[in-house]
Amino acid sequence: MPRTLTYSKLPDNTVHRYNHRATYDIYAIHSIINTSKVVHVSFNSGDPAEGAFPSILPMIGQMGSFAYPSADLHDPLDCYLHGYVSSRVMKLARADEGKGLPVSIAATKVDGLVLSLTPNSHSYNYRSAVLFGHAKVVTEVEEKIWAMKLITESVVQGRWENTRVPPDGAEMSSTSILRVKVVSGSGKIRDGGPGDDKKDLNRQDVTGRVWTGVVPVWETIGEPIAGETNRIKEVPEHLTAFAKKENEDNEKYARKAVMKALPNEEMPK
Repeated sequence: MPRTLTYSKLPDNTVHRYNHRATYDIYAIHSIINTSKVVHVSFNSGDPAEGAFPSILPMIGQMGSFAYPSADLHDPLDCYLHGYVSSRVMKLARADEGKGLPVSIAATKVDGLVLSLTPNSHSYNYRSAVLFGHAKVVTEVEEKIWAMKLITESVVQGRWENTRVPPDGAEMSSTSILRVKVVSGSGKIRDGGPGDDKKDLNRQDVTGRVWTGVVPVWETIGEPIAGETNRIKEVPEHLTAFAKKENEDNEKYARKAVMKALPNEEMPK
């Protein structure tokens, strides 16, 4: 059995609402980040002239460790983010001479629509994760290429070796990678079926006309469509294998989530 490590509960990452759904397990949190096609990264510029509101950007991100390549999702990891060299978040991170630009990273997976007897009791089956840390621009070429491969492989497994690599000089110059040293994190997970109140469950006029249950939701990879300049007749095996596994895994999780028992905190009252 792999060891179980957790993020410490700090003011930034402690879950209060529905805290029985909270997890601080490193593996669970890292898994949510790494299976999300997009993460949302928020930060402050620190300059009132740039606006009064925090910025938030959709980005591609992956957990990993350049220093310890054998580390897996059970281990403490950095979060690598891919972006354009002159984007504001990259400029701010590059200018920070301290620990790095403070950022928050969020990811959410929806696994089901939970339909109850009353609108107020409707919910989602979901997995969400938030990380808090300090972002620095990766400057070493070896680490940058390693991170670019890590992120490319998160898009389609096996894609890096099936493209023209390594990136050329122009591509390396126009792309920046952020390494986020994670300080804390937390997750929140909801599984199971509807959780209705006894006051409604005991009403035949309600239970006799309202359907309840869960509509499973999962992300599906569709059939590849060749581009206009494509000259390869057959869809590559690495792409078909990736799509098959992704679709099977996503459906399996969503259906399995429905069958999990509700925690005591959500049982009928």
